[in-house]
Amino acid sequence: MGARLQKLPPGIYIPTLYFIEGLPYTMVTMMSIVWFKNFGVSNVYVGVVTTFLSLPWTLKLFWAPLVDTFSTRRKWILVLHVVLGILSAVLAAVSLIPHAAVDIITVFAVMAFASATQDVAIDGYYMDVLAKEQQALYVGFRNAAYKIAWLIGSGAMISMVGVISEKHGVPSGWSASFSLCAFLFFAAAVFHSAVLPRPEEAHATVDSTSQSTVLLKQFGSVFRTFFSQDHAFVITLYILTFRLGDALMMKMTQPFLLDSPTVGGMGISTIQLGMIYGTVGTVFLLLGGIVGSIIIARFSLKKVLMPAAIIQSAAILLYWGLAVMKPTLPVVACVNAAEQFSYGLGTAAYTVYLMSTVKPEYKASHYAIATGLMALGLLVPGFASGYLTNLGYPTFFLISFFASIPGIITIAFLPFKNGDR
Repeated sequence: MGARLQKLPPGIYIPTLYFIEGLPYTMVTMMSIVWFKNFGVSNVYVGVVTTFLSLPWTLKLFWAPLVDTFSTRRKWILVLHVVLGILSAVLAAVSLIPHAAVDIITVFAVMAFASATQDVAIDGYYMDVLAKEQQALYVGFRNAAYKIAWLIGSGAMISMVGVISEKHGVPSGWSASFSLCAFLFFAAAVFHSAVLPRPEEAHATVDSTSQSTVLLKQFGSVFRTFFSQDHAFVITLYILTFRLGDALMMKMTQPFLLDSPTVGGMGISTIQLGMIYGTVGTVFLLLGGIVGSIIIARFSLKKVLMPAAIIQSAAILLYWGLAVMKPTLPVVACVNAAEQFSYGLGTAAYTVYLMSTVKPEYKASHYAIATGLMALGLLVPGFASGYLTNLGYPTFFLISFFASIPGIITIAFLPFKNGDR
């Protein structure tokens, strides 16, 4: 039985790995937003606190060499599944305590650190078990699975909160939702321990007497080899700027939909919000990711990157249209579906390019630097997002659209490797 499981195709375990990678990020950066809004917290506070909680995804590049040096990525993945399950169970318990905002933020902060470390291990493992051509093929599926975690967290989980809250109160709703998250982490640990292959990895466990020396040398080499590659400045600028508009829009999309029309919002209930994100949005996200990976495989990354970025940026204007016209709920669902499709398409191309920046000997660490730079580019817009909504949601979404333009411009100056042309 075990031997047969080890021969399962990547299409079985790659989506589940990236679902479980996306779930804790969703809990910390998206479910927390609705948690705060349910308890009447201002947009400014939401923007600042949730951006602070996202810091580990920016700083993970500083401890990423640990994952490359100690033990195997497979073991890191399984241990962190269990850790995240325990933290989710703690969230479920703390949710029942009155006035527990500080405790919730503390647990979310620890979860963010564990989740960011898990990202390093999973992203490195992805490049260990798949050949380069397979990486491009499966990128749409991994991104779709990651974003499905977003949609389930901000869709099904939030709907559960809304339904249970109506009968048993808001604390019980959140406790049930976090308990389900804990179950998913523990189930993933059991499933992945059975099905994940054990590839020969470039990083072996180092003898304890030389771990410190090896880690110090590797740490310096990781950064030197990443930032000494050709056109490193342009690559770094692209990573930092590409998601500026996306970061602004996504941070305040849920508050916009939940806020009452008297303050410029759509006045959607928590249950309706969950249904919008968890139904049609999920389907169109899958389509966007799959279509993106197929197009990249057929036409090459160089030909796809710019058009995909333009489509993703243009989707921001759809939310500007919502803020101006205030249409009915079905129109809101259609806009969300279009945005999810464009996000899946654009992110597929973006992810393939990030993977092209890594050196084989430092797969996990280099990818952690790339995604850490991406997270750094999200910090400033994240902090500013709540303040900018004070200008009105229509103005806010226009600013988000124009913030996406510099990242598109940098694509014209990016270098492409021979295999990406």
